[in-house]
Amino acid sequence: MACCYNGNGRGRGREQTVKNTLVFLREELLLDIENYTFVTGDIMPVEDEHLKHQVFDVAQDGNEDLATRVLNLAHAECVESLYPYTKTPCIQDETVDDRLVVPEQYEIEMALPKQFSRTTVLLLKELIHDYFVCRVLVEWLGITCPTAQPFWKERLELLMGRMKRALLGRRKPLRRGQSMF
Repeated sequence: MACCYNGNGRGRGREQTVKNTLVFLREELLLDIENYTFVTGDIMPVEDEHLKHQVFDVAQDGNEDLATRVLNLAHAECVESLYPYTKTPCIQDETVDDRLVVPEQYEIEMALPKQFSRTTVLLLKELIHDYFVCRVLVEWLGITCPTAQPFWKERLELLMGRMKRALLGRRKPLRRGQSMF
């Protein structure tokens, strides 16, 4: 079991950690994205079927690469936003290129303090799933239906804020001192 420093980086002590891995299946993410784009396209007041068709086609051949690149970006953003729980050391002489990687699943490995709340991990799982979906919708609807984009962009920002608040929240049981009042 790994240890990490506590005390806001002052190194006053070492705290035991547990490893948790959040797994997000690409297929499930694309299904949710397609469901949202279907509803968005279906309620569009436009009579032009071609415009509606473009909104629907987010995960179809040709467009799937864009969705994948945005999912990859969303994964990297989430991993970075969960720092210091996802911190990994750099690799000596590593070369990173921009080839499209199409993972079957996105994993976020976290080293959490032993007293970290499981309910917070479950909340993070749901928030991150929604973040992935919203991140793709912001990009896709910005291209195909710009009038729908602001709703998803605002939701994306709210989700990131909620993820950060969940990390800053109470991780240990609250112990109240005795009071005469």
